[in-house]
Amino acid sequence: MSARGFVVALALAALLSGCIVRYVTGPKLTGTCDGACDHYARCKGGVSKDVGKACREECPQVFSDRDSLMAFESLSCEDTVEYVEGPGRRPPGSPAPIGGQARQ
Repeated sequence: MSARGFVVALALAALLSGCIVRYVTGPKLTGTCDGACDHYARCKGGVSKDVGKACREECPQVFSDRDSLMAFESLSCEDTVEYVEGPGRRPPGSPAPIGGQARQ
Protein backbone atom coordinates (compact mmCIF):
# COMPACT_ATOMS: atom_id res chain seq x y z
CA MET A 1 0.00 0.00 0.00
CA SER A 2 1.33 3.41 -0.89
CA ALA A 3 1.79 6.15 1.70
CA ARG A 4 -1.12 8.07 0.17
CA GLY A 5 -3.36 4.99 0.34
CA PHE A 6 -2.38 4.45 3.97
CA VAL A 7 -3.28 8.04 4.87
CA VAL A 8 -6.65 7.75 3.08
CA ALA A 9 -7.36 4.43 4.84
CA LEU A 10 -6.40 5.92 8.20
CA ALA A 11 -8.63 8.96 7.65
CA LEU A 12 -11.53 6.74 6.60
CA ALA A 13 -11.05 4.53 9.66
CA ALA A 14 -11.08 7.58 11.95
CA LEU A 15 -14.23 8.92 10.30
CA LEU A 16 -16.04 5.60 10.55
CA SER A 17 -15.03 5.04 14.16
CA GLY A 18 -16.38 8.47 15.07
CA CYS A 19 -19.68 7.63 13.39
CA ILE A 20 -19.86 4.26 15.11
CA VAL A 21 -19.12 5.73 18.54
CA ARG A 22 -21.79 8.40 17.97
CA TYR A 23 -24.28 5.70 16.89
CA VAL A 24 -23.52 3.43 19.85
CA THR A 25 -23.51 6.13 22.51
CA GLY A 26 -26.26 8.27 20.98
CA PRO A 27 -26.67 11.97 21.64
CA LYS A 28 -25.54 13.40 24.96
CA LEU A 29 -28.62 13.79 27.15
CA THR A 30 -28.37 16.47 29.81
CA GLY A 31 -31.86 16.49 31.28
CA THR A 32 -31.70 20.28 31.48
CA CYS A 33 -33.51 23.13 29.76
CA ASP A 34 -30.16 24.35 28.42
CA GLY A 35 -29.58 20.96 26.82
CA ALA A 36 -33.13 20.80 25.45
CA CYS A 37 -32.89 24.28 23.92
CA ASP A 38 -29.44 23.52 22.50
CA HIS A 39 -30.92 20.38 20.90
CA TYR A 40 -33.72 22.45 19.35
CA ALA A 41 -31.23 25.05 18.10
CA ARG A 42 -29.02 22.33 16.52
CA CYS A 43 -32.06 20.85 14.82
CA LYS A 44 -33.03 24.25 13.42
CA GLY A 45 -29.50 24.94 12.25
CA GLY A 46 -29.21 27.80 14.74
CA VAL A 47 -31.65 30.24 16.29
CA SER A 48 -31.56 33.91 17.20
CA LYS A 49 -30.64 34.99 20.72
CA ASP A 50 -34.27 36.02 21.29
CA VAL A 51 -35.58 32.56 20.32
CA GLY A 52 -32.93 30.88 22.48
CA LYS A 53 -33.86 33.08 25.45
CA ALA A 54 -37.58 32.42 24.95
CA CYS A 55 -36.91 28.68 24.74
CA ARG A 56 -35.09 28.73 28.08
CA GLU A 57 -37.86 30.82 29.67
CA GLU A 58 -40.70 28.61 28.38
CA CYS A 59 -38.94 25.28 29.01
CA PRO A 60 -39.72 24.95 32.76
CA GLN A 61 -43.40 25.53 31.99
CA VAL A 62 -43.41 22.59 29.56
CA PHE A 63 -41.05 20.06 31.18
CA SER A 64 -41.38 19.20 34.84
CA ASP A 65 -38.52 16.75 35.35
CA ARG A 66 -35.17 15.49 34.13
CA ASP A 67 -36.64 12.36 32.51
CA SER A 68 -39.03 14.32 30.30
CA LEU A 69 -36.19 16.65 29.27
CA MET A 70 -33.98 13.69 28.37
CA ALA A 71 -36.82 12.15 26.36
CA PHE A 72 -37.14 15.44 24.46
CA GLU A 73 -33.39 15.58 23.84
CA SER A 74 -33.54 12.10 22.30
CA LEU A 75 -36.20 13.07 19.72
CA SER A 76 -35.30 13.22 16.04
CA CYS A 77 -34.78 16.72 14.69
CA GLU A 78 -38.02 16.56 12.72
CA ASP A 79 -39.98 15.62 15.85
CA THR A 80 -38.10 18.18 17.97
CA VAL A 81 -39.03 21.10 15.72
CA GLU A 82 -42.64 19.86 15.42
CA TYR A 83 -42.91 19.57 19.21
CA VAL A 84 -41.49 23.04 19.91
CA GLU A 85 -43.11 24.97 17.08
CA GLY A 86 -46.35 23.03 16.61
CA PRO A 87 -48.18 22.63 13.33
CA GLY A 88 -48.12 26.40 12.71
CA ARG A 89 -44.30 26.41 12.94
CA ARG A 90 -44.20 29.17 15.55
CA PRO A 91 -40.77 29.41 17.26
CA PRO A 92 -40.56 30.14 20.99
CA GLY A 93 -41.19 33.78 21.81
CA SER A 94 -43.15 34.45 18.61
CA PRO A 95 -46.47 36.19 19.07
CA ALA A 96 -49.54 34.00 18.84
CA PRO A 97 -51.60 34.43 15.68
CA ILE A 98 -54.55 36.80 15.83
CA GLY A 99 -57.46 34.90 17.33
CA GLY A 100 -55.11 32.86 19.55
CA GLN A 101 -54.95 29.76 17.39
CA ALA A 102 -52.75 28.77 14.50
CA ARG A 103 -54.40 28.19 11.17
CA GLN A 104 -54.13 24.73 9.72
